[in-house]
Amino acid sequence: MITQKIFSGIKLYLMRHGAIETTEEKCFVGQIDIPLSLNGRKQSEWQGQQLRDIPFSRVWCSDLKRACETAAIVLRDRGLAILPAPELREIDLGQWDGMAMSQIRDQFPDIWQARGEDIGNFRPPGAESFADLQQRVVPFIRRIVAQSSDNTLIVTHAGVIRVLLCQVLEMPLSNLFRIHLDYGGITIIKDINGMYQVKAVNIYPVLLTTDNLT
Repeated sequence: MITQKIFSGIKLYLMRHGAIETTEEKCFVGQIDIPLSLNGRKQSEWQGQQLRDIPFSRVWCSDLKRACETAAIVLRDRGLAILPAPELREIDLGQWDGMAMSQIRDQFPDIWQARGEDIGNFRPPGAESFADLQQRVVPFIRRIVAQSSDNTLIVTHAGVIRVLLCQVLEMPLSNLFRIHLDYGGITIIKDINGMYQVKAVNIYPVLLTTDNLT
């Protein structure tokens, strides 16, 4: 269990939403509003139990359905207000959102190659790049920290957490997919006089589901 004694003074608990309803074929999922799957709800309930003794001064979440639902389950019966924010949404994938990756790779091989060559700055048609996402997310989370007096829970998306970690660790966005984040996983960042320190990455629900293995 995550305890206050182990992680005293923690400012940010960043939780990836629980698993979502998906098809067998791997698709791009950005801001399309997909609900949690049964496993996603179970993961959220599990993390709610792990976090039940952690006092949070504020709770924020992406305003997409899967994040709002995760936050509501995690904080059930705690009487805490949940503050939804569009700034915490997943990356905007534009015309690619919801499309199968194999379809993009087969129909647009040149574009697919360009994506692989510069993953941080590449924008699908009508979409954001990860650099754009970082510029949207990091200032907003800094404002959250500035307004917080104690532990803060942020329920959001893998892309959001990855670009924040790249910023904190001064890691190029070209390496962001080296950070593995499971559905329902929690990353903990401590703010020490304005300097962020990563305390834990991807504390994930111990459930025997295939969602945690992909």
